[in-house]
Amino acid sequence: MSNTAPLIDLVSRRAFLRFTAAIAPFSLMGQGAVFAQTAGTAPVDAAADAPAAPQQFSFDILSDEMKALATQPFATAPAPAGFLGDLTYDDYRLIRFRDDRARWTEKGSNFRLAAFHMGWLFPEPVRIFEVAQGQSTEMRFTTDDFEYLNDLVKRVPEHAKLPGVAGFRLNFALNRPDKLDELVAFVGASYFRALGRGSSYGLSARGLALNTATSQAEEFPRFSRFYMERGAADANSITVYATLEGPSVTGAYRFVITPGADTQMEVTARLFFRQDVTELGIAPLTSMFLFSEKNRAQFDDYRPNVHDSEGLRIVRTDGDVLWRPLNNPSQLTGGYFSETAPRAFGLFQRDRDFQNYQDVGARYESRPSLNVEPMGDWGKGNVRLVEIPSQLEANDNIVAYWVPDGAVKAGDAREFAYRLHWGDLPHDDTEVLAYVFETRAGHGGISGVEAVQGTRKFVIDFKGGILAQLDDEAMVEPIVTMSSGEVLGTTVEKIAGTDIWRLVIDASAASGAIIEMGAHIAGFDRKLTETWLYQWINTK
Repeated sequence: MSNTAPLIDLVSRRAFLRFTAAIAPFSLMGQGAVFAQTAGTAPVDAAADAPAAPQQFSFDILSDEMKALATQPFATAPAPAGFLGDLTYDDYRLIRFRDDRARWTEKGSNFRLAAFHMGWLFPEPVRIFEVAQGQSTEMRFTTDDFEYLNDLVKRVPEHAKLPGVAGFRLNFALNRPDKLDELVAFVGASYFRALGRGSSYGLSARGLALNTATSQAEEFPRFSRFYMERGAADANSITVYATLEGPSVTGAYRFVITPGADTQMEVTARLFFRQDVTELGIAPLTSMFLFSEKNRAQFDDYRPNVHDSEGLRIVRTDGDVLWRPLNNPSQLTGGYFSETAPRAFGLFQRDRDFQNYQDVGARYESRPSLNVEPMGDWGKGNVRLVEIPSQLEANDNIVAYWVPDGAVKAGDAREFAYRLHWGDLPHDDTEVLAYVFETRAGHGGISGVEAVQGTRKFVIDFKGGILAQLDDEAMVEPIVTMSSGEVLGTTVEKIAGTDIWRLVIDASAASGAIIEMGAHIAGFDRKLTETWLYQWINTK
């Protein structure tokens, strides 16, 4: 984990997604993000020549094609020629998709499709096809589909056929029936993002993670083709198929996307390996954590919290729940959480109170949580968490994914199915376990006196569950573990007038030590709370 090349690749790859969101309304993710819910204009044939004949299509056909491709050497796409190869940062921010060129504006379709322009950070063409009645037909795009602002329009040829696009977005009436809000976007390598009702864009998912933060340089395979199957008229779900290509792997993916308060994606990934892989990451999630109540002292900022996600949540096979608050560490770190057939894991934004963020632009309280629900038996493996030091909220510095047991060798094939849930994903009030409501930290010892070197105080608030119905501290017991160092003292009490129980831990450790901590509250011969996990790097 000392290799810095994967760290640089990870942050730089993620930075362009934050860029495209930040440059609205000029970007292709800006003004075109909301359409009026009207019949609009008829769909256009954007091709400069006659469209190619439809081809027979199925997920199995696509999978067989990618399996065969894995036996061939990897070939990179040639650099784009002409004006596409000359686009700069300043040029790219002056391009947006024309709302009146959106596909599927005919009456009866609940989705709209718009494309992202090639060029700048997106030099490789992505092709998009529509699937109907077992046949696929390529969607063609030209410069007529995009608006080029300012002097850029003089450099762009009219009616020019484009070799492809950078990706696409889908719009749907997610929040109100008369507006088609942006629902999901696929752009850049295998990155994609989605929204639940009331959400604003935050963390991302990827099709695959390869060699993240290992001794090998991280590889970013990309989705090279998409196949869109809308289904019946007025359908409220859509199926997207994708091909994945990279030096070490090919793949065929199926995403069944159903919008809602909890937008769901049922994902099937069929993977075929060209080369050995050091570490395979399934269902990877990528997010940002800068600071919260436990490390805010490191940042001179008026905002109490800045993060897209605040914790990693793992639901184990037996229903036990692990909650690991995220860190912005002083060094590249993280951890492996050994599991067998976990029920779920994900990155969550639990705090939904604007008062705790105070950012009227970013609206961190509306960033979605993202939960991964394995479908089928995933067997033994690890949920891996990677935390990267960062001083800027523009960088995503958090990665989480599933690492299956066993070596991955050239010629191997793997299949994984899982369901992604995007949205607020509030805590289920019927859960019997209290959940971690907040984690705070500060210098150890007694308040108001000089801090003792090498000590730290951790304050964990638990809310809900059976515990909320109890009032007597004598009925419960704090259980605290440390991998090294010493627990100096613990207290547990209910905060008067609330259903919150507070566990306070004072601990000490040697300077420079990395300590794995765990805690929960027990009573009546059982766990009453989630298991709080924490990694303390003692820099004092």
